[in-house]
Amino acid sequence: MSANPKRRVRVTVNGRAYTVEVGDLNAVPLVVTVNGQPYVVNVETLAAEPAPSQALETMARPTSAPPKVPVPPGPAGPTVKDVRAPMPGTIGDVAVQAGDTVSFGQTLCALEAMKMKSAIRSPRDGVIASVAVTAGQSVPYGAVLFTFEAG
Repeated sequence: MSANPKRRVRVTVNGRAYTVEVGDLNAVPLVVTVNGQPYVVNVETLAAEPAPSQALETMARPTSAPPKVPVPPGPAGPTVKDVRAPMPGTIGDVAVQAGDTVSFGQTLCALEAMKMKSAIRSPRDGVIASVAVTAGQSVPYGAVLFTFEAG
């Protein structure tokens, strides 16, 4: 499988331009870089809304009126205590175990939902305190998958 190239788009919010770099649109959570600063973004597709890749295409296309895009929050920091399932699904490969040191954006496991496999990535640097899932396990939305050590 080939690597997913990063895609750069310019987004203007309230008159201020941002350069947004997006890698794997299927990753959960989605990691984007805005003006050189990484952010973790959880994307939920609603029934009447376009898929994330379609939304990105819409943002990249010039329109008569600029889209209303919220300013991204700051990057996830050391206060993030756990990683939760962004949707119900089945856990695929688990890439880390308790005691492992992980980096921001590192793949922790795979989650398969609606016939799509998504990478669950670390929202911060830290040490994994516990792994609450195993490969093949079904998880509901919001289930705790991994917990970080305090610090």
